[in-house]
Amino acid sequence: MSNIRVTYSGLINFVIGIISVFTGLIFTLTVTRKLPQDELGTWALIGSLLVYATIISPIIDYWLTREIARGGKSGKTGIISTGFFSVFGLTIFVILAYFVSLESDASFEILLFGCIIIPVQFLQKILHSINMAWKPQTRSYGMLVFEIVKIPTGIFLIYFLDLGIVGAIVTTFVAHLGEIILLVYYAREKIRVSFSTLFIKKWFRLSWIPMYGNLQNLILYLDVIFFTLITSSVTGLAFYTVSISVVAIVNHSSSLSFALYSKLLEGGKKEHLQQNLTNVLYFALPLLTLSIVFSKPTLFALNPQYMDAWPIVIILAFKVFFHIIRDIFESGLYGIEKVDVNEKSTWKDFIKSKLFFMPTLRIIQNILYVIILAIVLWIFVGQNVPDLHLVIYWAIVGLVIQIPFTVYTYYIAKKEFPIKIPKNSIIKYSVTSIVSIGISYSLFENFVEYDVSIFKFLPNLLLFILIGMSMYFIITYFIDVRTKKLIKSAIKEILKKN
Repeated sequence: MSNIRVTYSGLINFVIGIISVFTGLIFTLTVTRKLPQDELGTWALIGSLLVYATIISPIIDYWLTREIARGGKSGKTGIISTGFFSVFGLTIFVILAYFVSLESDASFEILLFGCIIIPVQFLQKILHSINMAWKPQTRSYGMLVFEIVKIPTGIFLIYFLDLGIVGAIVTTFVAHLGEIILLVYYAREKIRVSFSTLFIKKWFRLSWIPMYGNLQNLILYLDVIFFTLITSSVTGLAFYTVSISVVAIVNHSSSLSFALYSKLLEGGKKEHLQQNLTNVLYFALPLLTLSIVFSKPTLFALNPQYMDAWPIVIILAFKVFFHIIRDIFESGLYGIEKVDVNEKSTWKDFIKSKLFFMPTLRIIQNILYVIILAIVLWIFVGQNVPDLHLVIYWAIVGLVIQIPFTVYTYYIAKKEFPIKIPKNSIIKYSVTSIVSIGISYSLFENFVEYDVSIFKFLPNLLLFILIGMSMYFIITYFIDVRTKKLIKSAIKEILKKN
């Protein structure tokens, strides 16, 4: 057993995640300020194509986490096998890039150059899966290294050498290498085992499970491709990409529960889910409020030309929030499923399991999402609606589809876990968030001038964001018993020996 500490791993991941937001902000600012809209849109398109290039990676990494968390020795087999899989990924990427470039204004040469990221991304995923099984917090360390390496590399290549999107691609490649070095160091104990073809046979025999689960992502990322093909432009993707960068901070609140899956795999108590739900809400609600209230100034900092995208930020922030809540319930359901422990389980057993049902639910959601999105885009493109408005409709469709599926997943999880929605805590955290961050924003608007110089504007923005969040933590500490317990628990966990 790895004796995974959910609170400790979650807090480490959350803190590093927040730090990564600010370190990553420097790279994001470099990209959004130096890249024209068409290149920024192409950058977003490359990100979506990479999802399809790594379509088969779950065949390995899906089982690695489950096996190693239960004492399996498949680490080296996974590392060696990933080389073959990345070749397949490169082929898929090149084919997709060619056809997408024919139907849009994206450059095929630029898209093709983006394939250098594929091999390192495959290896990174494998190492993430290995470390996730026994030391989940190391995944956060890798993320921090990735963001830190991006800063000097990106500034040098994009800002000083003015390499544009080529510089962004090379920066991402180099940052992944830095992350991989760290992840290899932490995973060395699980890699120093024998290579076994038995694991490969098992992975291929059960490959339909992770491949079916990954189908949800393949469908989901059709939104970017559909938008590009239907509008014949990548300009709208720039507004979407910048908005996603702003709401990324909300997504980091999910870090508090990411070790829940591993803990349940190794036999942890079901009560961990309730505790993690409350902890996530404590951080998610103020971060949701922060991204909404400070949407305009944050967009201005990224690039003044995207300031009008604030409605997109607000809609996407709520979508991410509901997505986070659903992920908690899904992690719990995946973690308690034991059908793969029994070597005699048949395909019928797997189909009846949560390993099949939960992805099916996601697939249904994503199919509805992309179909409705395609219809909406097709209708409004014919009416010459501006790209900004098209992206707003895009965000609305995503939110409307997300909410009912989150509610349904909650009812499924409630049958397996002792869950109670902490209504009093939600009200308390929400009101405190609105008051604290609202006051901070009011002070910001009265005392800070919107200066195009990022060196003058950004420090002031970060200062008032810090003031708002500090007010929230101080107030909740004195009015909420759960907060005091969380802080004491955090200190206790951190003081423990790793």
